[in-house]
Amino acid sequence: MNDVSLKIAIAEPSVIIRSGLSVALKRVQGIHIQTFEISSYDLLSNYIRLHKPDVLILNPTFWGIIDLHKLKEDSGHKELKCFALLSCLTDEAIVKHYDDKISVYDSVDQLKEKLEKLFDPTNGTTSDETESLSLREKEILTCVVKGQTNKEIAQTLFLSTHTVITHRRNIARKLEIHSTAGLTIYAIVNKLVELDEIKKDM
Repeated sequence: MNDVSLKIAIAEPSVIIRSGLSVALKRVQGIHIQTFEISSYDLLSNYIRLHKPDVLILNPTFWGIIDLHKLKEDSGHKELKCFALLSCLTDEAIVKHYDDKISVYDSVDQLKEKLEKLFDPTNGTTSDETESLSLREKEILTCVVKGQTNKEIAQTLFLSTHTVITHRRNIARKLEIHSTAGLTIYAIVNKLVELDEIKKDM
C-alpha cells in the first residue's frame, strides 16, 4: 500500500484524543494521510457529504449506537469505511457493524496494519477469526490481566514458560492487541474476567 493517499475523518469529542490520533496517523510510513477532525455528531453527515473521506474513525461511546448504513445513505458515500475508536470499555453490540476497531492503545505500526488490511482485498483474515481464542488462550489471557508473570502462569496452568510465551504471541496476533491495558479492556468487555478480580489481584 505504498504511496497511497487516504483522507481520514476523526469524529471524537475529546480534542486531546482527536488531535493525538491525527498526529499518530501522519506518522504512518508509506501512506499519505490527510486528517480532518470533527468534534460534533451534528457536523458528521454534512462533512462526509462535502469531503468524501476514505475512512471515518468514530468514537461510538458518546453518541450511542449509530446507524452506519443510514449515515452512509444520508451522506451519499456508501463506500465509506468506518473504524470504531475505543478509548474506554465499550459494549461489543455497539461496535459490531464497524469495519474494524482502533484502540487508543494502538501503536503507529498497528494503525498502519489495520489500514492496509481494510484496503487489501487479498488479506483473508476477518474480525471473527482475529477474535476467536482457544480455551487455553482465554485461560492465559485471564492470568495476564490479573498481573501474573509468564513463570507464574506456567506454574498455575502446568505449562512450560516457553509454551506460555507462544500462547501470548498468538493471543496478541489474533486480537491485534499488544499492550496489557488493551488486553485488560478486551477481557472485561468479553466477560473473561470481572473488574473486581483485577483490582483484587493488583
